[in-house]
Amino acid sequence: MICWKCKKEIEVSQISRSTECPLCHADLHTCKGCRHYSSGSHYDCKESVDELISDKEKGNFCDFFQVNANLSACTESSSTKAEDAKKAFAALFGD
Repeated sequence: MICWKCKKEIEVSQISRSTECPLCHADLHTCKGCRHYSSGSHYDCKESVDELISDKEKGNFCDFFQVNANLSACTESSSTKAEDAKKAFAALFGD
């Protein structure tokens, strides 16, 4: 799998709330590491969660959690979209 934070390939057999990346020590059972994470969706999740998890980078107990197997592709495309939006905003206001 790929760590959502350091974007490096890691070997982890099972992920629980307290599992960390062996390289960067980021929590792995997080919204940002989940295949259902979708910034801008209701509570930033494609699933119908009942409670907001405010810190998307901290380990949590969400029952919907599933490792995002396509994390490298998702992070690259979302960061490109964010950069494009920032450039368009800056161009709009002459920065």
